[in-house]
Amino acid sequence: MRKSKYSETQIVQILRRYEKGEKVMDLCREYGFSQPTFYSWKQKYNGMDVSSLSRLKELEQENHRLKKMYADVSLQRDILKEVLEKK
Repeated sequence: MRKSKYSETQIVQILRRYEKGEKVMDLCREYGFSQPTFYSWKQKYNGMDVSSLSRLKELEQENHRLKKMYADVSLQRDILKEVLEKK
């Protein structure tokens, strides 16, 4: 997946400008992105501020770490189960 040239904090700031009354076309022209990109950002980041965005990032990282731990434990359990069945 292609990485955006805008950070999430920049995206939130652009959306704040929209909420203050700036037109979508003006923002698109100024920053150089398309209207569909703007509306996908709006759908994803609607109502977020910078602090909730950082909290979301922390939760995503923790979720990734926990999924990895679960996969490791599950693999170990399967290996032990296989060994016990052979005996």
